[in-house]
Amino acid sequence: MSAVPTRGALARAAGPVLDRVQTELRGSPVAVLLADHRARVVDIRYGERSFGREVASLGVLPGVRLGEDDVGVNAIGTPLETRKSLLLRGAEHAMPAFHGFTCFGQPIVHPGTRRVAGVLDFAVPVSRDERLAPALVRHLVAEIESRLRTDAAEAQQRLLAAFQSAARRRDRRVLVVGHGLVLATQPALDLLAPADHAAVQACIEDGSGNARITLASGEPVRLAWTPVDRTDGTMVDLVVETRPRRPRAAAPVRWPLLVVGEPGTGKTTLAREAAGEGAAVLDGVETVRIGEAEWAERASRLLDSDGPVVIVENVQLLSGRLAALVAARARTSRRNLVLTSALGEPHPSITACCGERRDLAPLRSRRHEIPPLAQRMLAEECAARFTPESLRLLAAQPWPGNLAELRRVVRAVAELRSAGDVVPADLPPSHRDGSALASPFDRAEREVIVAAIAEAGGNKLEAARALGISRSTLYNRMKALRIR
Repeated sequence: MSAVPTRGALARAAGPVLDRVQTELRGSPVAVLLADHRARVVDIRYGERSFGREVASLGVLPGVRLGEDDVGVNAIGTPLETRKSLLLRGAEHAMPAFHGFTCFGQPIVHPGTRRVAGVLDFAVPVSRDERLAPALVRHLVAEIESRLRTDAAEAQQRLLAAFQSAARRRDRRVLVVGHGLVLATQPALDLLAPADHAAVQACIEDGSGNARITLASGEPVRLAWTPVDRTDGTMVDLVVETRPRRPRAAAPVRWPLLVVGEPGTGKTTLAREAAGEGAAVLDGVETVRIGEAEWAERASRLLDSDGPVVIVENVQLLSGRLAALVAARARTSRRNLVLTSALGEPHPSITACCGERRDLAPLRSRRHEIPPLAQRMLAEECAARFTPESLRLLAAQPWPGNLAELRRVVRAVAELRSAGDVVPADLPPSHRDGSALASPFDRAEREVIVAAIAEAGGNKLEAARALGISRSTLYNRMKALRIR
């Protein structure tokens, strides 16, 4: 369950409306639910306490997600998907637990951005007359949207005032980032390329107030940001860090070198860079094709001879016997070794024999690097250029395939558009939605589930038990969080 944003624009606009509704409906078996644009329940109001307890007993509480991916067709997730109101009676709900209710959900559209900001859902027992619900909910939504318009205008004024105050010092590199609004001083504009704006946005969404990034120009910058009071905006200071006069020499490798990371994080690239030219390659995958005996003979022959560095890929696939063989040869071989392993610990004998280990972080945990990476990859393919909005969408993706997946997406874009601006519509359909994992809580939940599955060796049932949830819940969360 995610933390509930009680001070966002939607909650601010809807709060007074829901306060009045709760008073007017007192004593009636009615529940009014407010959910945000990710189908997460923000607020619930009840006309009758006993009815409130009945709804809460089903797990419908502030913070719970009721998207279609989570619970199937319902009066919150489905209106978000369709941008249309929906009335569901009893068994029309996908979840049997909701069959005792009639629910009417109406999308709340932000008047400024025209995006769906959330949904207002009116729920009553299935035996009650619900004919007045649509008219009532539409009236309440119209009032909330009016308050959103007023709140947005006031928030923009506060953001502008904060920016003007910060910009009094002419040499200050500062941004004010709000909902659909970015203000920047001239020194900040001179410093930032389009890819940098998306990287800064990714840092704000991921971090706790400070971060360091390298701009597209190669300039190292420290970011420090604070929220602007009574708005959804943030003020960001950019501090250019002094470059060291002499670049630090790369530390010598302590052989054998073990490189660990998810598929697509660049293990092979790093291994080849460390090994240098002429490296020989063994791959644990080959044990399936040629058999363990043949693989052991090839490994022994290679490691017992003189020559350049040997790269052993996918050591996590080696049996205990082969892992022990590689570890023993590594200690006596006249060659240096680089070993690569996917997620999950390789055999203990492999870990014990290595002098150095490098763990490669997945792309989703360094989202600020995605915009400049994508821009650079596209420049290698063609003369096109990603727009800031396209870069923002790319930075919001979970990237289960890491760098390899990003490279495939960039190449697909280059085939479609070889010059000019790459707009969101030019991205593959699978990578146009930037809202699925926009929340740090969603990304943290995804990391926990991915780690549990890796720890269980891919066994979903064992992973579910370790997480203390049912297998069906695990599969639902995997689908919602785009875990493949």
